[in-house]
Amino acid sequence: MWQVRFLPGAYFIHSVYNLHCHSLLSDGVLLPSEVAIRYLNRGYRVIAITDHVDYSNFKNNIACILNFCNHWPNNVPIKVLPGIELTHLPLDQFKPLAGLARKKGVKIIIAHGETLVEPVIKGTNRAALNADIDILAHPGLINEEDARLAAKKGIFLELTSRHAHDATNRHVAKMAKKSGAKLILNNDSHSPEDIISHEELAKVGLKAGLTKKDIDNIFNEAGAFVKRKLG
Repeated sequence: MWQVRFLPGAYFIHSVYNLHCHSLLSDGVLLPSEVAIRYLNRGYRVIAITDHVDYSNFKNNIACILNFCNHWPNNVPIKVLPGIELTHLPLDQFKPLAGLARKKGVKIIIAHGETLVEPVIKGTNRAALNADIDILAHPGLINEEDARLAAKKGIFLELTSRHAHDATNRHVAKMAKKSGAKLILNNDSHSPEDIISHEELAKVGLKAGLTKKDIDNIFNEAGAFVKRKLG
């Protein structure tokens, strides 16, 4: 019998998900199985494993994560969605790689946005938003025009708990409110220490200037998105 240690808190009533996780298929330190079980122990019900890809590892990583998800048992009380994070790509590669990933059955496509703590190519946010992605991760000082494009295309802008990437969360939240873009709260986990509780994740939203009502709406909207992806 599976035993899960649930953490109390007002936010536990929501669909408990995290759609940005890394394993040792890229720069994480855990096997996908351990990523899933550690999230389960934190009370999560759905995760996506979204390891970094470019043309060098695209085929192998997608094959590995699809194989893993196809063999994940139904009796384990956490669902695992196959995903990728398109990372540090030349701008003209976002659209073809996103399209190929979707055709192969990848459910969650993230693009690595213009975080201020890494040397991301200028224009990455726009190129990614013009591709078939679901989430623009840590988009840094995203401008209003790009935020409006995200709103038009129904792409989530990420608020993250990851250290340093979280420095622009308040700006991202402000741009989302101004443009009508959807927000999502994610861990962007790479190691066990990054796997925070859902309640702690909600506090990331509060720190970004959101209200509890805003966070309720984020969790509800993202929960509906997850449900669609699960079929």
